[in-house]
Amino acid sequence: MKHCIACRTTLPEKPLFVLEDAPASAQNIPDSQEVNQDRGVTLGLYQCPECGLVQFDCTPVSYYRDVIRAGGFSTTMTELRRRQYEHLIGTYRLEGKKFLEVGCGRGEFIKVLTEFPVEVYGMEHKAELVEIARGQGLKVWQEFPEEPGQRFAGETQGPFDVFLSFNFLEHQPRPDVMLQAIRHNLAEDGMGLVTVPALEYILEQGSYYELIRDHIAYYSFDTLRQLLTRNGFTVLEEEMVNRDTLSMIVRKNPEWVPGDRQGEDGGLSGSSGAENRPGEGGKPGAGETAAARTLARGYDQVTREIRRLADTLAANGKTLAVWGASHQGFTLAATTDLGRCAGYIIDSAPFKQGRYAPASHLPIVAPDHFRQEPVDVVLIVAPGYTGEIAEIIRRRFSPCPRILTLRTDRIEEL
Repeated sequence: MKHCIACRTTLPEKPLFVLEDAPASAQNIPDSQEVNQDRGVTLGLYQCPECGLVQFDCTPVSYYRDVIRAGGFSTTMTELRRRQYEHLIGTYRLEGKKFLEVGCGRGEFIKVLTEFPVEVYGMEHKAELVEIARGQGLKVWQEFPEEPGQRFAGETQGPFDVFLSFNFLEHQPRPDVMLQAIRHNLAEDGMGLVTVPALEYILEQGSYYELIRDHIAYYSFDTLRQLLTRNGFTVLEEEMVNRDTLSMIVRKNPEWVPGDRQGEDGGLSGSSGAENRPGEGGKPGAGETAAARTLARGYDQVTREIRRLADTLAANGKTLAVWGASHQGFTLAATTDLGRCAGYIIDSAPFKQGRYAPASHLPIVAPDHFRQEPVDVVLIVAPGYTGEIAEIIRRRFSPCPRILTLRTDRIEEL
């Protein structure tokens, strides 16, 4: 039996959507020795009939405990975190409080937090990332939330007043265990800031290429709120940020007991509106059909759009590169004609350069590679960073190529 990772209900037999030839992972990027053994995988996407959570039925990637952020130092992301910290600390008077990021990677985001008058700590599973963070003078230790009653190794600094979790929960095969372990290490009035990729964005845009095995779960406002409430938190604020990410501010519920399912609207007033949004809880039967249609329509439109681009380039003898060795770029390259018409993928993250996109096997190169192998067209597939990348191309690439981007399901010129 396959069970929902959030509420343990048996999943239905029929998937919402099947993604074939998908990358096996977004971070285990094959090198020259591994690329010949690399193969695409088939992924089935399901919706829980009880809580509505949309999720893959596969095992998680081997590195789901690690936080690897290629875009952590981008201007776009650091400014977003700075605004979030300013709002959280100012609104809830958290000056001088102890903040803990659970899954802090190299310390990209807690480094920004040190600009504020709070105590800053981080917890990360991957040893080499912990060392990098410590090398920057950050207070980080190696650990992962594995048990509900786990006392974190940094307990000498705890209990903590605020926890942070940035796009980490969607990787977890037991998000309930993670949240309960975090709650166990918070002060009685402890708070949190949680972000995850938004299911609403995927369904509204029909952007099937946001699907990747690394993200085992796809949360909506309703399903994230239910999960947080079911595991001992009250949701105080929720919003969509950066067009594609859910953000919630929560407070520890001192009256919660394990198994409590009262008030699963999370404490916000009004109806959850689940019955009105495709693919969410409330009416999973009808929503399931709507979500399936949306994803299938998005897949058909995007594959047609890229096929048209590939044919036009071939007819005119023009060359193409992709910018964005992201999970979106990997999925697009593997499941459309992008893999056959592009010469390479550009990415600014050094740890990706010199490797090959999973499934499509396009080489990943640094931006300066353009000088050695110029192309006529660059297609940006890095949602959230499009404007920033376009400016880099205009400033550094000569002669400047045509700059295109995939905007939802249409290719547009910038």
